[in-house]
Amino acid sequence: MAKITFLGAVGAVTGSKYLVEAGGKRLLVDCGLFQGPKELRQKNWDKLPIDPASIDWIVLTHAHIDHTGYLPRIVRDGFRGAIYANAATHELCQLLLADSAHLQEEDARYAAKKGYSEHDPPLPLYTVADAQQALTRFREVPRKEGYAISPQFAVKPSDAGHILGSSSLQITITENGKSGTVVFSGDVGRYGQPILNDPAPIAKADYVLCESTYGDRDHPTGSPYDAIAEIVNRVAKRGGVIVIPAFAVGRTQTLMYILRKLEDDQRIPRLLTFVDSPMAVNVTNLYVKHREDHRLQFLREETNGNHDPLNVHETHMTRSVEESKKINDVKTPCIILSASGMCTGGRILHHLAQRLPDAKNAVILAGYQADGTLGRYLLSGGKDAHIHGQQVPVRAEIQEVSQFSAHADRIELVRWLSGFTLPPKQLFLTHGEPDAAQAFRGTVEQKLGWRVSVPAQGDSFDPLV
Repeated sequence: MAKITFLGAVGAVTGSKYLVEAGGKRLLVDCGLFQGPKELRQKNWDKLPIDPASIDWIVLTHAHIDHTGYLPRIVRDGFRGAIYANAATHELCQLLLADSAHLQEEDARYAAKKGYSEHDPPLPLYTVADAQQALTRFREVPRKEGYAISPQFAVKPSDAGHILGSSSLQITITENGKSGTVVFSGDVGRYGQPILNDPAPIAKADYVLCESTYGDRDHPTGSPYDAIAEIVNRVAKRGGVIVIPAFAVGRTQTLMYILRKLEDDQRIPRLLTFVDSPMAVNVTNLYVKHREDHRLQFLREETNGNHDPLNVHETHMTRSVEESKKINDVKTPCIILSASGMCTGGRILHHLAQRLPDAKNAVILAGYQADGTLGRYLLSGGKDAHIHGQQVPVRAEIQEVSQFSAHADRIELVRWLSGFTLPPKQLFLTHGEPDAAQAFRGTVEQKLGWRVSVPAQGDSFDPLV
């Protein structure tokens, strides 16, 4: 019997894993890391309910760690099949997986030094060597053309508009002469973004698995240019520093694009701007390389020869730890962009520890902050941040600018689902916190009249009935 089982991204926005079975073969759609609260992160250490060696193939919707970050572990634990991804996703994973492993090794060393880990000795979930081994399993597939993995599984990707290379996957499942189609939305992006193409409509599916990250809300309609300009000018006037936790893939590039436009239009002063993320620097180069994902407006600006739209006038790309530490010495107004976007690890934690205690400074939260993350704590008005085993007073101004989210909001998700010419037999809402998923369930039932369910961990269904 054909079967799809939810192994992650249910009741949470991380850990995407969907097991598809047919004809005695197993295909895993996405292989993400759980992030956020301790009880979620612990799932990364738990044994999978299936033997990794029994999985034949893995196919990826996009490169974000909550969709790919478990790959080094699953390969280490016995998976030996091919990992299918388009070229942009493959190249991003080369950066992201190595960086994820490096951060875990670094955090384990730091925990051992400070003595705040529950493990003795502190261990990383996986190593850089494990990440490199996982990367040998990758097989590149067409960006927008269909391809067959096996007689049981054929895949047709569509542009998801979320990050470079992001796709929604229409998978045709065949068993005993019977076929059905299931669409995995991946992460659906925004419409009318400055850089990326819009999410592409998909005509048909028997079943749809759709993310619901922002299923309970709509993004602000105000201009992100106005919001950023107002904060930058206010903080610069009082002599403060602006810290922006920014995902290295997508968010950093969009922010740099907008900051450059504001500078060129003389709406903000030309401030020292540090991109303190070696990965973000490398990712920016990939955005320039993979132009098939760009909007035409961006291509025209990119090729007019007048300027680099992804760098402000006073950009400093910092790669080494020593360069990163020197940013602490900057006392004049500046902007610091660093990963991670939800403040869950990496260099951003050091900058927050340095800048949060000063009321002149500001932190701009420019994306979704999952429950249990430091970003969510700051957003909720927390006054003492726990960073690297220390309590850090929060006196800096905390501002949220939701217009930068790379996830579709409630209206945009309905718009994407409305692209199907006929209702599917069932819509499953995943990749959302419980309140968001349930709220979006009501929205879809009311506006589209579809059958909708919100699955739990381990639930399964037959896609051929």
